Amino acid sequence: MDNPSLETGGLSGSKIYQRIYDNIQTVMKGQSAAIRKLLSAFVSGGHVLLEDYPGTVKTTFAKALALSIDAKFKRIQFTPDLLPSDILGVSVFDQSDQSFHFHPGPIFANIVLADEINRASPRTQSALLEAMAEAQVSIDGKMRQLEDLFFVIATQNPVESRGTYPLPEAQMDRFALQFSLGYISPEEEVAVLSDQMQRHPIDAIEPCVSMQEVVTLKQQVKQVRISLEMKRYLVDIVNATRSAAGVQLGASPRASLALMKVAQALALFDGYEFVTPEHIQEIAVPVIAHRIVMDPQARFSGNTAASVLEEILKSVTAPA
Repeated sequence: MDNPSLETGGLSGSKIYQRIYDNIQTVMKGQSAAIRKLLSAFVSGGHVLLEDYPGTVKTTFAKALALSIDAKFKRIQFTPDLLPSDILGVSVFDQSDQSFHFHPGPIFANIVLADEINRASPRTQSALLEAMAEAQVSIDGKMRQLEDLFFVIATQNPVESRGTYPLPEAQMDRFALQFSLGYISPEEEVAVLSDQMQRHPIDAIEPCVSMQEVVTLKQQVKQVRISLEMKRYLVDIVNATRSAAGVQLGASPRASLALMKVAQALALFDGYEFVTPEHIQEIAVPVIAHRIVMDPQARFSGNTAASVLEEILKSVTAPA
């Protein structure tokens, strides 16, 4: 079999990825799988929803990525009184020249952390989600383009429901991936304590790749081949969610598109010129599970979207 490495063609996508990965790992101890998922969404043009407990360094994760590529980073703390204009920006009248001047909001950045997105009203949530979908915003009747490199990491706390506005299923579908960081092992937690005795490792992190190299990486993702058989395989997985027992609403074609793009990114990270079944299987749950609506009886019985997908992955035959 021919060597599948992209580097044989003079491309360096896997090397660019590895530099970013190694840089973030100096801050994010014990989160190798999460870093891989985050970067796969980042370079494939998707956005990420992190649902995890307080203190699991979600904010640090976003900062580490931004600092690794010297990107413009903004954090928005979502609260019930947050308005769309607090995110998008506002036009202010200047008496000196008797005209309005636009003051851009934090959405005009490369990497935006939407912290505790479920604490804001649906109106404010929709302002962010529209920007994610269209890569532009409409303010005072004028369309304004967002940054060419635009990536949203939204977070929500799964253990507090008072004063929150859960994201509707249609809006959950806007995120390419949803996953959790989880708790690290005791050994890794001891290492974290040692690393932060003098200062936080995030203070020492330096850019390791240029913005142009990130653009190159994103372009190379699109060059990764995916065969017709592999496309049919991932579509069969998504399609199976629409008829699975206990599922009220299956995944949409947007899930198939996201799964293909993220699998291409994983293949590039591994130095492959093509997508394999293993790449699809690795990322299927984080890409699809949050798009599935379970019926009430199934939820009461303890069934989850993730468990449904695990069964689907076992039953759908992968290409040889």
